[in-house]
Amino acid sequence: MSHHPYRTFRTTVARIDRLSPSFTRITLAGDDLTHFGTDGLDQRIKLIVPLADGTVTDVGQFDESQSMTQWYRRWRELPDEQRNPIRTYTIRSPRPVDREIDIDFALHGTDGPASAWATDAQVGDPLFVVGPDSRSEEPAGGIEWKPGAATSVLIAGDETAAPAICSIVESLPADITGEVCIEVPTEADALPLAAPEGVRVRWLARSGAAHGVRLSAAVHDWGRQRSAASAAVDLAEPGDDEVLWEVPDAVAGGEYAWLAGEAGTITALRRHLVRDLGIDRRSIAFMGYWRQGRAEGA
Repeated sequence: MSHHPYRTFRTTVARIDRLSPSFTRITLAGDDLTHFGTDGLDQRIKLIVPLADGTVTDVGQFDESQSMTQWYRRWRELPDEQRNPIRTYTIRSPRPVDREIDIDFALHGTDGPASAWATDAQVGDPLFVVGPDSRSEEPAGGIEWKPGAATSVLIAGDETAAPAICSIVESLPADITGEVCIEVPTEADALPLAAPEGVRVRWLARSGAAHGVRLSAAVHDWGRQRSAASAAVDLAEPGDDEVLWEVPDAVAGGEYAWLAGEAGTITALRRHLVRDLGIDRRSIAFMGYWRQGRAEGA
């Protein structure tokens, strides 16, 4: 039997660990997870959030003979009251041998369905995860960290990107150099993170400042300190400012930047790296995970 690159995994909450005022780690367990793809890094997944009554409408997402494209079309056609919210997250730690995965939730109240679910979650609660199937011969995708042979990196994002950033940093080779900037709501949200000796990690507490201000300032500061000798020569404009997500297939040169978080902040930072610092756009991956004032569209 052939397997689609993505499938829906039935899981239940096994453990809940409050990491900080804004971060909660929820460990999900399930027999199906023995087949969960183990790529890690910034691997994107989808969470199918139960409706208010705890139910999940069956549109074929549990039928392994159907592709995600097939059942997703039926999901979109459902009336609002039957359509389960679907939200995008990244895996913090996959452990298929133990049939577990960790997901770190950045809590922001109960307005959003995923944050509301994580806030009230109890051990034993069900959650359905759409993720890569390790048995598939097709590439699943969903990983944007592609530094190639880069020897110096800039990694920047807000709390929504923190789980991916932490997973990436823990995978960095010992001889790499770079800067990691993570904007979080409060000082208490700075999490323990092991990084190579040549990589500086900065947790940037907003502490009441507007979203993105601290992150932008830190990246601009990095740019001012950046050695002129490392500047790329391609000064090409980054193109359409409405583009919110672009990942190069091949890195140009020894520098690589990975930016993720609120779309307005991230696109402005990418523009700064290209237009002001002269970094080749082919060496910058940027992902607008969300946009201020707008709910995610699955």
